[in-house]
Formats: sequence, structure tokens, C-alpha cells
Amino acid sequence: MNAVAAPAPTRRFAITGMTCASCASRVERALRAVPGVSDASVNLATERADVVAGPEVTSAALVAAVAGAGYGVALRTVDLALSGMSCASCVARIERALAAVPGVVEASVNLATERARVQVGDDVDDAALVAAVAAAGYAATVAGDAATPSTAQRDGPSSSAAPRASREARHLLIAAALSLPLALPMIGLLFGAHWMLPGWLQLLLATPVQFWLGARFYRAAWGALKARTGNMDLLIALGTSAAYGLSVYHLLVPPPHHGAAPLYFEASAIVITLILMGKWLEARAKRQTTAAIRALQALRPSVARVRRDSVEVEVPVAQVAVGDVVVVRPGERYPVDGELLEGRTHADESLITGESLPVAKQVGDRVTGGAVNGEGAVAVRTVAVGAESALARIIRLVEDAQAKKAPIQRVVDRVSAVFVPVVVAIALVTALGWGLATGDWNAAILNAVAVLVIACPCALGLATPTAIMAGTGVAAQAGILIKDAEALETAHRIATVAFDKTGTLTEGRPRLAERIAADGDDRALLARAAALQRGSEHPLARAVVAAADADGIAATAARDVQAVSGLGVRGTVDGRALLLGSGRMMREAGVDLAAFDARAEVLAASGHTVSWLAERGEPAAGARLLGLLSFRDQPRADAREAVARLHAMGVRTVMISGDNRGAAGAVGAALGIDAVRAEVLPGDKADAIRALAADGVVAMVGDGINDAPALAAADVGIAMGSGTDVAMHAAGITLMRPEPGLVADAIDVSRRTTRKIHQNLFWAFVYNVVGIPLAAFGLLDPVVAGAAMALSSVSVVANTLLLRTWHARS
Repeated sequence: MNAVAAPAPTRRFAITGMTCASCASRVERALRAVPGVSDASVNLATERADVVAGPEVTSAALVAAVAGAGYGVALRTVDLALSGMSCASCVARIERALAAVPGVVEASVNLATERARVQVGDDVDDAALVAAVAAAGYAATVAGDAATPSTAQRDGPSSSAAPRASREARHLLIAAALSLPLALPMIGLLFGAHWMLPGWLQLLLATPVQFWLGARFYRAAWGALKARTGNMDLLIALGTSAAYGLSVYHLLVPPPHHGAAPLYFEASAIVITLILMGKWLEARAKRQTTAAIRALQALRPSVARVRRDSVEVEVPVAQVAVGDVVVVRPGERYPVDGELLEGRTHADESLITGESLPVAKQVGDRVTGGAVNGEGAVAVRTVAVGAESALARIIRLVEDAQAKKAPIQRVVDRVSAVFVPVVVAIALVTALGWGLATGDWNAAILNAVAVLVIACPCALGLATPTAIMAGTGVAAQAGILIKDAEALETAHRIATVAFDKTGTLTEGRPRLAERIAADGDDRALLARAAALQRGSEHPLARAVVAAADADGIAATAARDVQAVSGLGVRGTVDGRALLLGSGRMMREAGVDLAAFDARAEVLAASGHTVSWLAERGEPAAGARLLGLLSFRDQPRADAREAVARLHAMGVRTVMISGDNRGAAGAVGAALGIDAVRAEVLPGDKADAIRALAADGVVAMVGDGINDAPALAAADVGIAMGSGTDVAMHAAGITLMRPEPGLVADAIDVSRRTTRKIHQNLFWAFVYNVVGIPLAAFGLLDPVVAGAAMALSSVSVVANTLLLRTWHARS
């Protein structure tokens, strides 16, 4: 009787971007076109897609099909805290187990943080992810939201760090105490002393080390075998068990010639002790790489003093709501993001933005949760709490960067996937080769044990993530937020940095420098321009309105105001149709600028930005020039030094601006910029970036909404933290202070981090490339192999910790 095949599982996804029935049909067709999909139905009302597909169809392929049809899939991210991993092959195994869960689009596991970040569809149950990890031989719990201090500290990578570290230290001390009597006779032989313990006593000392303190290796090895794969624990379990088992055999079956039985209890016990010591040192060093995150988490106060009904009440921060008035005394940390309602003070934001000097605060200014209040008691109206606070977003950004894999790590993962089976094969060949060639099976087994012990893929797994953690951590402390590991790795190859001008290289606060009216009435000219610009957030618009207010010019209402992207604005003031904008706008409208051309050229050559005001008449009459306005925006104090630092690093600089050629050229020349692209419309900035990419990796530095496409188009987008959220979302790196010098610091920390990754990988491979042949040829004792294996992981992490000495120059 033929078995009935189990039905293919149904996967459900939330679809975004659909507007009509034809959209649903298009998504259905795209999903059904995926090989292995037997059926797909899309419900427009619920915006859900149900897909029946075989296990060979990955959720990533289904998401890609939806994206190819022009729509999106609403995914959520699940963070899992893992335990039981020991090496890079463990990482690969957990990733495969998670990827096999229907609805999982992507899974990334970080050995250093012991975290998994999983992108899943709407219908995936967190319990299914935990079960998949358990089936692979490991333990997992759903980690909490990093935005809540108590949760983050409870569920984070080091949630049980203190008790676990204490247990590790205790086990290490016990192992050392039991192994020392076995090691002393070996030391004594160097001096001609014979302190060999009786065989049964060696057995009593080695057995607890092998099967109690070393039980963790057996458990993990058994999990690997059940998953039909291998890991570091399997190598250790095989190697030490071989040495222990051979010793027990010789102890129970004495040699026929009545000589002393060769026992190797000290090899198995000392190898396990050395590995436990290496794990303890490694864990201790890894905790130091996450010091930056812990320092940021420690900034959040647990309680806030809230004013309710004119009474100050202390409540947990989690109970503070937006709009609550919080009182902060001198020396205390701000518990929330807010706006100053009462008082004047200074705020120490050094651990958040990297700014070393306290920042003056007065009524109306924004304050950031976690900053230290200076000398004045203040009242703050809450504007953001919990996950929406600036500090929580910074922590989330840094944790996201540390959770993601650098591109080079994917290569390491592929190597690790085949590493353990290859090592086991080498060990078998070593044992058979020595045994058959010499007949000395004792030596053959010991040499095979040395091969198994020396070959530790643990260092390979730690080489990249620990460097990423340390690099992003010190960068965050300096006010440089790196969104993902790919941006960090790419930044070291930057050949060209393209700067936006206004607000990036300049202060972004232009002032009205000159106004010239065609009819001589400068006040009327300014009044009309201010009427058009009121309500606009453009820096030039704010300058016009500020000048009008300073002159006491009454506000006039404008009608039908319309912004023309990159050119200017048009509208109606007092019944007159007006145009205010660039020379290009005027030329397209047919305005004759000859009357002020000469003056405009002089102003532009001296670094001024020139805007023109004209009136549109009847179609036959064309437009009439009313006058010009010139603006001056000062370059940032450190901009020239920042450009010089980039040149010293071998990086070419380009300025891309929508300003006129004269003003842009004057700023570029003053700062030492290599090339200037002027009069570039916002929509064309991305094309300019792509053109620069022909000469190498390009970074774009900007701060405005109009910079977002260029930031996304660049290999590395760098947003000024003083800019818009749109710009920061599009960028891979965010500078918390509006200082161009941080661009050079970001490239520097990227270069140093990448150098550490390469150094770590070099040493991790060298240990194996050199150690495995030495062990196979009988030149490496198992005890020495164990020490070298433990040292490999420790040296990789210790090398990474040197990154903590890096400091930004800005």
C-alpha cells in the first residue's frame, strides 16, 4: 500500500502596497510562478497571501517574488538569546535550522553576542523558532526589546552573565586542582624526578574532569551528531575520550612484558582544563567588547520625578507618558527626551553624542534622556519615552550593527561548514597512517588526538563578530552610529567623499546679506519675499523671514504657494503672481536679469547665494524682475581641517550643491575641496553619486530630505545627526554631532576594525594551517595542542580588544 504524501504546508505573509484587485492578481501570479509553489491566494481586504509550497521553497524566494511584482512583504524581527554554541559550525547549524522553519525569510546568528536575529512572516510563531533551535541541539529564548532597560538587561546577551561567569570560574578551579597532580610528574621529568602517581589514582583524578566538568562537550557533541554535523565540542569529546579510553584499557589490561603501562590520563584532563580556561578567558574578553552597549544602557535612570497636580512624585520611568512634566535636579540624568519648560542649565551629552563640552540649554531647547543635567534645576515636558527615545534608538542601532554579519563573515561561515568533517577525516587518516606504518597504535591514537584538539574553529567564528562589536562600540562612544556591519566594512575602501554644502560643510544658518529692489523699495521687496517663504523650513526661507521680522515688516498672507523642487517657490501676494528662486528658474520663466547680472556675479564670486524675485504678468508680457536677495552661509569652523584630514588619508573630496556655481565654487575653494558640482537638482544628486562611483567606493555626506536619494545611492551614506530622520534612515552611518571631521573618524574606525578582522582571521587560520600538520606528523603533544587551541580564541579576542584604545580626533 502506497503511503499518502503529507500535504505541503501553507505559509502566510502580510502584503504591502496593494490598492486594487489587479494588484492581488499580480501578486498571486508572481507567487505561483515560483518553482515548487502548488497554490497561492491573495486577499485584498486582509492584505494576506496564503502560499502552499514544498519544503524546498524558501520563504526568501517567495518574498523576492512579491518584490519582483512591485509589492512588499511586512516582516517582523525576532531576537533570540542562544546558549550552547562553541564555534562557527554551531552558527551555521542554527542558521540552517531556523531557515528551515516555514515563514522564515532570513536568519543571522552571532557567535560573539550569542544572539540570533530572524526575519519572519506574520504567521510564524516564536515558539517554532525556539523549537527549531532546540532540535539542532541548542537552547534559545526570545530576547526582550532593547528599549526597556529591565528587559534588555534581563534578556540581553549577558542576561545570566554573572552567575554563568561564576560557575565557569568555579569549574575551572576544580579542574585545575584535579589536573595539577597529573601535570606535576610531567614537570618533574624535566628535572630528572619520577613522581608518577599510581594508575588507579590517576583514574580517580581524571574521571571527574572527563565526565563531570567535561560533560558540556559530550552534550554538545551529541547534539551535533543528532543533527548529522560536527562542531568544536565533537572534536574535543573525541580527542579526550580517545586519550582517556586508551589509558583505561592499559590500566585494565597490563602489557605482557610486565613493564609500566603507558597512561595518558594527564593528556585528557589537562586538555579539558586548558579548554575551560580558554573559554573563561574568552568569555571575559567578550564581555569587554560589549562594554559600550552596557555603558549606554546604564545611562537610563530607573525612576523619574513627575509633577502631578503641583506635587512631585517619583515613578518608574516606564510609567512616564508623553506630555508629563518631569523635574530634574542638578547632577541627575534626564530620564526622558523632552523640551525644557522651566529653568536654564547645561547638559553633559558626552556619552550620547561624544561632545566633550556641556551644551547650554534654555526654555524651548530639546534635552536627551541619559544626559547629565548641569547646574540648574529644570522642568521638562516629555516628548519621547521607551523605545522612541533617542537613547533607545541609539542602543538599537548599535545592537543591530553588532547583530548583522559583515560580508567577509559569510566566507568564514562557508569554510566552517566543512571544517569539522575535514578535521575528523584527517584525524582518522593520521591514526591509520601511523598505526599501519609503525605498528605503534598508542602513538597513532595520541597523534590523532592532537589533530582533533588543535583544530578549533572557535577562533574563526569569533574573528569577525568580536571586531564588529568592538568597532561599533567605540564608534558609538565617539558619536558615530554605524547602522550595519556592511557599512562598517565598506567604509574602509572609500575613495571619494561627496559632501552636500548647506548644513554639512556650512553652518546651515544662512543670513540675508543684501537686497536690491528694481524700484528702490527694499522693504516692499523683502515683504513680498517673506510672504512667499513663511511656513517653509528651507534655510534660505528662514533667513528671509528672520530678516523681515527684524525689520518689523508685517506678515502678508500668500495664496497658492507652490514649491518648485530645487528651483524656488511661486505664489500670489496681494493679487500679484510672484516667482522667487534661482537664476535657472528665472531663465525658464523668461525673466530678463540683465539689470542686476553684474552685481549678482560679484556676489556669487564672493560666496553668496543669489535668489531672484519676479512678477508674472500676462502671457504676452512675460515676467518682470523685481529684485534680488543675496545670502551668506559661513563654512563650519572645522570643515577645512576635516577636508585636509580626508586628503591625508588618500580620499578625494567632492561638493555637490544646488547652489549657483559662484557661491558653491567659493565655498569649495575656501575649504580645499577637490571638485565642485554646482546647480545640481535634488533628483539629480543620486545620478551624480553614481557617476562618481566609477572611480571607486563613494560616500555621500548630507543632512536634508533632498539628500536621502543620494545617501541611498552611495556605497556608504553618512548622515549628520542634526539633519532629518529621512536622511538618517537612508544612511548607513549617522554622525551624532554636526562636525565634518567625524567623517574622517568614521573611515578611520572602519579601517582599524577591518584590519583587526583580517588580523584575527589570519591568526585563526595560521593556528590550524600550522598546527594540524604538526599534530598529524607527531610533532605536537595533545597537551600542547590543547593549550594552543585555547590560546587561539583568547588571542583573537585579545587582539580585538586593542580597538578599545581608539579615540576620535574630532
